[in-house]
Amino acid sequence: MKRVSVLGAGMVGSAIARDLNYDFDVTSYDMNIDNLNKLKKLGVKTVQLNLSSSINIKEAVKNADYVVNATPGFMGFKTLKEIIINKKDVIDIAFYPENSLELGELAKENGITAIVDIGIAPGMSNFILGYHANIEKINEFVCYVGGLPEIREYPFQYKAPFSPIDVIEEYIRPARIMENGRLVTKPALTDREYIFFENIGTLEAFNSDGLRTLIDTINVPNMIEKTLRYPGHIEMITNLKDMGFLDNKSIIYRGNEVNILDFVSNILIDKWKLSDNDIEFTIMKIVLKGETDGKMIEYTYDLYDRTDSLNGVSSMARTT
Repeated sequence: MKRVSVLGAGMVGSAIARDLNYDFDVTSYDMNIDNLNKLKKLGVKTVQLNLSSSINIKEAVKNADYVVNATPGFMGFKTLKEIIINKKDVIDIAFYPENSLELGELAKENGITAIVDIGIAPGMSNFILGYHANIEKINEFVCYVGGLPEIREYPFQYKAPFSPIDVIEEYIRPARIMENGRLVTKPALTDREYIFFENIGTLEAFNSDGLRTLIDTINVPNMIEKTLRYPGHIEMITNLKDMGFLDNKSIIYRGNEVNILDFVSNILIDKWKLSDNDIEFTIMKIVLKGETDGKMIEYTYDLYDRTDSLNGVSSMARTT
């Protein structure tokens, strides 16, 4: 039986380990003992390990046939690079600011395959666009996507189906979009629009940096990804941002050095944490416009998925 090392046992990494364990010999690695204990009860082998260490990553992957990188975004790129250096084929779902394609030559030198940006969006959205762009001329690609709790609790009306620090990245990382064949960068949270969805109601959408590898791999002149939230959420986050609470810088407070973003993230982890009883959903709408055989074409793809209450798996983890 092939062996798989899953690096990261958060909500999504745990679901991946659980699914793969039916067909592979899986070992999950993480520092969070509570997450590991939940997997252990499901029959998944676990190892408590600090994955910020190159030596520990080497240890975690040395006996694996395949590796899954499900670490938080702030350590995702470094982890991917270490996996490649250790000559292991890898699936990568980590949401980091660096350009994964910069590791392409390193992957070739080490004779391995690294499949990156392979969640729901980026991921499923990439496949949909790639399929159509390969057989017809696509001029416009718009992807709306988000994961939200079914019950809206103020003030945020939000709970995080993955690492809160990665959610905050969606709010502070500049959004890269394609306009008329040109790469344009806009602040996150901008160009708000309201969209009505059946079974949900009206949601608000804003620019986020979700195109990622599509910018370099697909020749479509107009491409944009927007994140979906309940109305009012953008204003709440914008206020925090304007007041400096999402600044990634350190200040001295009572003689101690404190990173503002780390401090706020730790507070929001409790505010945004999904409990075992919370029901959440994942919503995605993709609109493609173009032409084929001289005729204008338009495709719409819709995805709506809810928590798997029977197995205790979030919809964001399932769809990823």
